Amino acid sequence: MDLSNVLLSPVVTEKSSTAQTGRKYTFLVHLNTNKVEVQKAVESAYGVKVQQVNIIPVLKKVRLVGRGRAITKRSTGKKAIVTLAPKNNIDFNKIKTS
Repeated sequence: MDLSNVLLSPVVTEKSSTAQTGRKYTFLVHLNTNKVEVQKAVESAYGVKVQQVNIIPVLKKVRLVGRGRAITKRSTGKKAIVTLAPKNNIDFNKIKTS
């Protein structure tokens, strides 16, 4: 798989923002990727050294919300929690272009 298609977006939640103090960054990744591809994509995109990658499947969720009982859906996907080597950090606004 092409490394530019591996990382879909960073996950910005309260829990993932708290984990960034421990050099752990969370990304949504393509459904067919593995740990090695995620590691290479993060290292090439942000120019940092990756120590560990954990992948978590995000299951599909359907639920009824409100009085009109509207159906909301969450699609299937994967999250990758990337632990960086010491003295490395990621600024999501700066992506290495070459």
